[in-house]
Amino acid sequence: MNGIQVVHDSQNLKFRKPFGAVEVGQKVKLSINIDKELIVAIELIQFDGTRLNIGMEKEYLNNGEFKYSVEIDTSDAWGMLEYYFILIDGYDRLYYGNNDERLGGIGQIYNYNPVPYQITIYERSNIPEWYKEGVIYQVFVDRFYNGNDDKSVNSPKKNSFIYGRWSDTPMYIKDMTGRIIRWDFYGGNLKGIIKKLEYIQSLGISIIQLSPIFKSSSCHKYDAGDFKVIDEMFGTEDEFQELCKIAESKGIKIILDVVFSYTSSDSKYFNKLGNYNSIGAYQSPNSKYHDWYKFSRYPCQYESWWGIEERPNVNVMNEEYIDYIISSENSVIQKWMELGASGWKLNVIDELPDEFIELIRKRIQNISNNTVLLGDVWDDASNKVSYSKRRKYLMGKEIHAATNYPLRESLINFIKGYIKSNKFKRKIMSLYENYPREIFYGNINIIGTGETERILTVLDGNLVLLKLMVVIQFALPGVPLLYYGDEAGLKGGKEPNNRKSFPWGNENEELVEFYRRIIDIRNKENSLKKGDLTIFETQLDVFAFERNYENEKVIVLVNVSNKSKVFNDINLNGTYINLFNPIEKYKFIGSNSVITIFPNDFKILRKV
Repeated sequence: MNGIQVVHDSQNLKFRKPFGAVEVGQKVKLSINIDKELIVAIELIQFDGTRLNIGMEKEYLNNGEFKYSVEIDTSDAWGMLEYYFILIDGYDRLYYGNNDERLGGIGQIYNYNPVPYQITIYERSNIPEWYKEGVIYQVFVDRFYNGNDDKSVNSPKKNSFIYGRWSDTPMYIKDMTGRIIRWDFYGGNLKGIIKKLEYIQSLGISIIQLSPIFKSSSCHKYDAGDFKVIDEMFGTEDEFQELCKIAESKGIKIILDVVFSYTSSDSKYFNKLGNYNSIGAYQSPNSKYHDWYKFSRYPCQYESWWGIEERPNVNVMNEEYIDYIISSENSVIQKWMELGASGWKLNVIDELPDEFIELIRKRIQNISNNTVLLGDVWDDASNKVSYSKRRKYLMGKEIHAATNYPLRESLINFIKGYIKSNKFKRKIMSLYENYPREIFYGNINIIGTGETERILTVLDGNLVLLKLMVVIQFALPGVPLLYYGDEAGLKGGKEPNNRKSFPWGNENEELVEFYRRIIDIRNKENSLKKGDLTIFETQLDVFAFERNYENEKVIVLVNVSNKSKVFNDINLNGTYINLFNPIEKYKFIGSNSVITIFPNDFKILRKV
């Protein structure tokens, strides 16, 4: 079969209909075109690994090619369905599968071991409108603002240190093994967030995602000491409730960040250091918390996260633990939602079994169907494998949406010139194809978080490139997230430098105003919040796409090169206004559509 011409494009309705992920029970038509008459079959691989071989119907095309098609019923295929084509000519056999980058679209021929295509098959899952149409502001509580009038620090912890100045550079004090032995604090608290709500609102923010607020010896609180108590350095339950109420009055929801797969060894549950009144699992095998943990040799050897003994792993499927966190009337989930939390983000979600995440989803939905459950996933969440197990994050029973780290990586690579717009397009289209539409539009579009280097540091301090990146971040489908201080021009490398204090009084005001304008544009344009996405083929240094919702159309053009570029690759009709510079207007008539984009510049054009 040398020289045979074969094509299947999973992102083209001629070859796969409908596009992308499908609701369970929906039928999918798959086709492949070949310039030779062959025996063609399709190999289906179900979520549990079961394989099914199905023959395909042949149709002769007028151009001399043959089209082979089959209709797949997904009623029993919930989860994920993979497929590739088998081409048989006598004793010869070839395979046609996904491209070797697994990005979907046009595939390639294999002699053996073809890379399969993916169809995500999910149950219908609706995401609250307030979340889908919102903009998130991620706050690291200790580093945001001290709301005490005298700037005193609430309840300083023993054997820790407090920075002499709010503007000091963060550092860790470690022992010879690299273990942190004295935690560092600035004194930010809930009262400080309350006092800065007007600032946050002025940015156009509608969602605040707090770093963990639970009692803990660390500054970041991801290693909880008590899930049911606010850390004394941050404030009180009354202040948290006040924050939620005042924020709600300003149209802002509060989401809590949490790790449920481990606790601190210095916790009421483990109590290795004896700092709590309870009898912890480390202190006695008779402790009511003993079976929460995984001891191999009691009490000194136990399973911990990445071998960090200060973070003992929890057996999260322990019935008592499930009851404590999720099920009981006074559970952790119940308590904080009653106090005003509107959602949860599960950190280190790969460490949580699917069954545990499902239980959380059911519980929060029973409390309120207007709440959201998010997951911190660093890869394509639709086909994520952790601990050799394919995960079910996006199939409709677990999280509503995930952190979009794949977009962040691709954005950085495009803006810095490591990849071109054609590759950037393929990266985005792969996610668009793999994710259920509702989830794709709910993805947390990030360029910086508390787990990454500051984006301005990644871009070597280049504010022009940052602006280009932000335009794309806020205009693509998804819920954009702004990491506190990025709008003020904060820089910082890896942890802890990425968690500097907010530079109150020393903000880059021009950058702050830029963020305000971009967020305002997104908030006002329905097409940017829920419009269909079309990405154009362009010159390699230009990224151009359209968002279209009902009668609203917005076209976004970004030029990352140091030369002017001409965009004339599509037919436009009508008058367009540049939303970022309203005095700039364009009139287009079909093929005469020509737009010049200046070096390192962008345009956000709305049809009027």
